[in-house]
Amino acid sequence: MASYSPGEQLATGAEDAGGAAMTATVAWIFDALADPTRRRVVELLGTRPARAGELAEALGTSPPTMSKHLRHLLRAGLVADERDSTDARVRVFRLRPQSVAAIRAWLDQLQAHWDLQLRAFQQHVQRERQQ
Repeated sequence: MASYSPGEQLATGAEDAGGAAMTATVAWIFDALADPTRRRVVELLGTRPARAGELAEALGTSPPTMSKHLRHLLRAGLVADERDSTDARVRVFRLRPQSVAAIRAWLDQLQAHWDLQLRAFQQHVQRERQQ
């Protein structure tokens, strides 16, 4: 079985039959979003792509601190970076829609499980009332 980083899992759709890859990806995403600065970066990138310097300025952090946060978001697969065609030193960061889809799919699975459990409980209560 191939081993993928969370970002690669999102890019390739790699997942084993048991969904362990998706669960691992979602865990990395939630870990990345546990930090309030990184959540704010994701919110800002949800409005438009931006350079690291723009993000650091908008959030009042130092460039090295922003770089650390962006590395974490890149590893989790939440953001992608692109090099400017006119200046290879400039990287533009954007939100990856695949990460949102991974979270949504995980939540849909969780919701389906709870719906099933609640229906079973409702049926149990109805049977108890009839007795």
